[in-house]
Amino acid sequence: MSFLMRRIAAGVAVAALLGGQAIAAGQCGISSARQAFDVQGLKSELMVTALSCNAQERYNAFVERFRPDLNAQEVALNGYFRSTYGRGAQTAHDDYITQLANVQSERGLKAGTAFCQQRVSMFDEVSVLRSASDLGGYAEAKDIVQPASYETCSAPSAAGHPGRVRRIRAMSRTHKN
Repeated sequence: MSFLMRRIAAGVAVAALLGGQAIAAGQCGISSARQAFDVQGLKSELMVTALSCNAQERYNAFVERFRPDLNAQEVALNGYFRSTYGRGAQTAHDDYITQLANVQSERGLKAGTAFCQQRVSMFDEVSVLRSASDLGGYAEAKDIVQPASYETCSAPSAAGHPGRVRRIRAMSRTHKN
């Protein structure tokens, strides 16, 4: 299959998945896995912003303030990867974290100096949040790039139903052809 055909097929698959996500979200509500992905995306976005915009102290304050909530989301994310990938959970989780930082850093590089102007204000926005649910809602509402789409309504057992796991690598909106 040619490169162009693979790209078209991937685009169709992503469009189908994204269309299905809206339906799935309505059927299952906000799952703990989805919230964990949203919060991890926010945490990574803030880390990339801190490193790119010399705002490490603000990032450290965010982590300190929300440490229990961030730890709880990490536990949920670990649970998702364990139930979905079994023995390969740590590798899949590590791959996700690496890809997440990479697509967010790439987005920052493409935005140039506008990146810091656009993103540093997120530290002010998160500073007024009060609870874990506020953090999850904020993370869901932000335009945070994810490296892939994951089925997060409920993670199936990797051993029991390997065919039910749909994992589609999606190119981010900001990734070049």
